[in-house]
Amino acid sequence: MTGRRPSTVRIARWCAVHPWRAVVGWLVFIALCVGAGAAVGTNKGTFEDFWVGEAGRAEQLASQSGLTPAPVEQILITGKGTAPDTGTAGSAGARSAAQDIAVRMRKLPAVVSVAGPRPARDGSALMVAVTLRGDKETAKEDVDALLVQTAEVQRAHDGLRIEETGSASISVGVNDKQGKDLQRTEAISLPVTFVILFVVFGAVLAAGIPVLLALSAFAGAVGLYGLASWVTPDAGGAALSVIFMIGMAVGVDYSLFYLKRAREERERSGGTISHAAAVELAAATSGRAVVDSGIAVVLALGGLYLMDDVIFSSIASGAILVTLVAVAGSLTVLPALLTKLGRRLDSRSARRGTAAGRRGSPDDGGSRMWTAMLRPVMRRPLVTLLIGTAVTAALALPVFGMKLGTEGKETFPDSVAAVAAYDRLVEAYPSEGPTHLVVVRGPEPTAALRQLAERVESEPLFAHEGEPRLTTSDDGRTALLRLPVPYAQNSAEATRSLELLRTELIPATVGKTAGAGAETAVSGEIAGGVDYAEHQSGRLPWVILFVSLATLGIMFAAFRSVALAVLGVLLNLAAVMVSWGVLTLVFQGTWADGPLGFESLGFVGSRTPLLVFAILVGLSTDYQIFVVSRIREAVRRGVPTRQAVVEGIAGSAGVVTSAAVIMVSVFASFLFIDRVEMKQIAVGLTVAVLFDAVVLRALMLPSALALLGDRCWWPDRPAPKAVTDGPHPERPGGAEREVSAAERGH
Repeated sequence: MTGRRPSTVRIARWCAVHPWRAVVGWLVFIALCVGAGAAVGTNKGTFEDFWVGEAGRAEQLASQSGLTPAPVEQILITGKGTAPDTGTAGSAGARSAAQDIAVRMRKLPAVVSVAGPRPARDGSALMVAVTLRGDKETAKEDVDALLVQTAEVQRAHDGLRIEETGSASISVGVNDKQGKDLQRTEAISLPVTFVILFVVFGAVLAAGIPVLLALSAFAGAVGLYGLASWVTPDAGGAALSVIFMIGMAVGVDYSLFYLKRAREERERSGGTISHAAAVELAAATSGRAVVDSGIAVVLALGGLYLMDDVIFSSIASGAILVTLVAVAGSLTVLPALLTKLGRRLDSRSARRGTAAGRRGSPDDGGSRMWTAMLRPVMRRPLVTLLIGTAVTAALALPVFGMKLGTEGKETFPDSVAAVAAYDRLVEAYPSEGPTHLVVVRGPEPTAALRQLAERVESEPLFAHEGEPRLTTSDDGRTALLRLPVPYAQNSAEATRSLELLRTELIPATVGKTAGAGAETAVSGEIAGGVDYAEHQSGRLPWVILFVSLATLGIMFAAFRSVALAVLGVLLNLAAVMVSWGVLTLVFQGTWADGPLGFESLGFVGSRTPLLVFAILVGLSTDYQIFVVSRIREAVRRGVPTRQAVVEGIAGSAGVVTSAAVIMVSVFASFLFIDRVEMKQIAVGLTVAVLFDAVVLRALMLPSALALLGDRCWWPDRPAPKAVTDGPHPERPGGAEREVSAAERGH
């Protein structure tokens, strides 16, 4: 008598018996997901969703008083030469172009007002400011009409360079380019993944199934993400790239592990057991590992919700959904396809049905290589562990010099026309760069801010072009002062200007003049970036603690071992520290600019470390679960722990290495997205996967397990099971058993 079969086996058996129902059901499920997402649409985050810290409080005060600055687009008129033409501003052609712009823009329903042409101090440019209706979000919808008119004026005045820039045009341009780059990334990663799988399986169908399942998981998750966005709003499409990245990584990996295990069972039996039986055996082992891995990835990504940030919440929702859909596909439609396609997915030895299949699989060469590599590790585990720790420490050391910053207009790629125009605009008009917005609510806000403006005039950290721009609410109780800064948003000078403003200038002026009970707060690009980074720094330890405890729990639940659970957390943190260290080394210096196609910003994006941490811990735990599962299988067969470590790592080497190569190819393809933040995420995850596959799996994990010996299974050492027909893994139902006569059919 055997116990109740695991749910993964029962699901796989039903799908194997009813393959067409499972396939059609999966297609209907994906169609419903896509249809539901299209029907309800995507709920975009509002301006308020991005408010953080003091900067967010300033935005709230301004919004409540009707002082939120209206969106403005600037049309810049310059000469076409590389050197500034000091006569451009006064030329008849420039004045004519400016007049043409004003006439065209005033006819657009989205335009509230058009300012008169403003010459640059050196006469090299003429600028026309166009104020739009609504807020930043509505401006993104309206700006295309302005861009069309700007292009028309450019065609009519070919001797000049006429270009448009502003928050709306930059945002639209960057998003459009990222969308095109993502399509190119898909065009690169999909064929590369297929080729790798073809090399692994030697069959077109076997290579195509994981790719198709990953794409279906991506499609279904995008549809479900539309529904989820009504709970966690979409942060401007930031999640789509991550959904594709995670979908390809876990979708292909889960299918790969399952398919490889089913083929392995057929090969081990020489093709004598049926495909349905092989699928059940795979469901009892790899299927369970897929579920454990999926839970680990979901919990790791769930830590992002603790950031209380709309961007991380939207990314977490999308990544969790694609992981869950990928797990569901691996447990349902994949067994159906494996059973239905049958012999067309077998290796050559299994198709021949000869003893060749019993002698081993095509991975035997790789297993022998890994066995040879692990031999010195197992002979001197302490020395190996110390070497691995030293390598980890050396690669992680740069992390202590990591500087965080936020993306700004000057960090976006110059290949976006509006970004290049912004650079030229700030060069000609320094006051059009980053701006501090000081908001005061109290009895005498206007007088207090005028005093602040006078004090700022003597400070070199602020721009002094034109009169300070001061606006007051209708009730006279709230006022807003704009103080431009002639430095890049993430520069040290810009940060010092904010510190000076908040700690010295405001207390010395507004603090004494605004009256009792006055509220004061500073916003703007610089303040927003600084407050955002501080908000993340404050919450990051809690995220790390939550994800580490979650990993500890899932590893213990999977293997009932305290040592393996603790070791899993430590190895994950080691990979994270190495990834962060390499990120610092690559992106805070300039030596990698050329090879990776970026211009160093001198800092790491403030969102990058946390995203890399959450994604990496989930995927690293994924690998650990599959490898340790094979080690435990060997122990259950009565193999001593040290030998089981060698057998488990060597036996899973082919499939895990293939999965790592696929992940690296997917992550590396994101280097082709012309945005530094995406390149940082790509480098961080690529380095981490390589480190995980080489140092952790080949050195640190086996040496640590060898030193622990049987203690690594405490308190629940797997009980050895009788082996009846060779080195089979655990059979469905929880016990080893003979293959029945019914299962030996094809």
